[in-house]
Amino acid sequence: MRRGDDEPLEDSGSTGKARPDTEEEAATPGARADHLYLPAPRLARIILVVVLLGYLSVTAINLAAAPHTRFSLVLSFVCQAGVFLLQIRHSGAGARHAPLWGRCVTLGCQAALTYVPLIFFQSQWGSMAGFLAGSLLLLLPPRRAWPAYGLVGSTMAIPPLLEGLPLRDAFYLAQSSLLTGLVVYGLSRLAELVKALHDTRIELTRMAVTQERLRFARDLHDLLGYSLSVITLKSELIHRLVPSHPERAMEEVGEVLAVSRKSLADVRSVAAGLRGMSLEQELASAESLLRSADVTVHSDIRLGGIDPQVDTVLAAVAREAITNLLRHSRASVCAITSVQDDGVVRLRISNDGVDPSYRDVSPHSGSGLGNLETRLGAVSGRLSVSRAGDETFTLIAEVPAHPAPGVPARRAEAYAQGPTA
Repeated sequence: MRRGDDEPLEDSGSTGKARPDTEEEAATPGARADHLYLPAPRLARIILVVVLLGYLSVTAINLAAAPHTRFSLVLSFVCQAGVFLLQIRHSGAGARHAPLWGRCVTLGCQAALTYVPLIFFQSQWGSMAGFLAGSLLLLLPPRRAWPAYGLVGSTMAIPPLLEGLPLRDAFYLAQSSLLTGLVVYGLSRLAELVKALHDTRIELTRMAVTQERLRFARDLHDLLGYSLSVITLKSELIHRLVPSHPERAMEEVGEVLAVSRKSLADVRSVAAGLRGMSLEQELASAESLLRSADVTVHSDIRLGGIDPQVDTVLAAVAREAITNLLRHSRASVCAITSVQDDGVVRLRISNDGVDPSYRDVSPHSGSGLGNLETRLGAVSGRLSVSRAGDETFTLIAEVPAHPAPGVPARRAEAYAQGPTA
């Protein structure tokens, strides 16, 4: 089957899905499979509700087995329903952040529904105190919650003693109330933590997608800005050469074709995330380009061995500097220096012909210098630019030739939210 005239429908496979429904599914391979093993917030909440209903059913069975009237049984079920609803409220995410007066009101209602029925049902109602103990742990500050929790458990030993039951029954009822409170507290907090983990996971995935988009946009800007400037300059030169120097015009056409092919290859490498550049090659290309634009070039290049990532970053700096020179100046002289000294590579590019009154106010004027700051920051480097009174512009980039192992990879993600973002 096909959609429209030329776009095939994607095979849904055995899942019946044509494509991921959300960004997080598309961003991380195997994300859909991970969801099968991580409990969703809804599942954690269902487990909590089932456990609460289980404890209520035990109390209901004990009351139904005792000789109570129908009215008293109905009243007990109403009280149990009230305790259940209040517990669901107290176990909800963010319940402990509610106003103090609201928490006091709901805790007071739950305490009334816990202790008043004891007058009628005595120790058969004692297990309901576990919910109150759990709510105290959930809603009160720890220094107040734990003493209150212990007090509730201790009071549950009184009804069996008043009924004349053995001491072991009093101990059992107090202990079961305390254990129930811990279970309620633990499951409530677990459900809240599962939800927080789920939300954090989604947010991290969205950040990964955003960072990848920023990387792609940054690389395209660095690549195409330079290449399109070269193609524009060469095309203008060809237009002037065709009438008087057709042979040289043909040579320039060949160079334009070479630049366009290289640009296409660079764009494909950006899409694959495998792009690498050489500073020496970029500087050689820049010298040839500037000389063809009648710019006098003075160069001093002494690099030696440098880290491949540093090489790529400095090549991007050189590209952006030459692009700015071609777009925003009428340069006649350009000085390029790239020297490694004491383990630090220093790239300096300066040119004359800068218009001191120039201000690019276009909303699409680009973010080249911001991109370069981001790239250099990722490899522990720094960038500085300055304009002199004689219409001279200078760009200086300094980077360790061999950054500490692992630092560039870790810091690159941190700087992805820098000036470019």
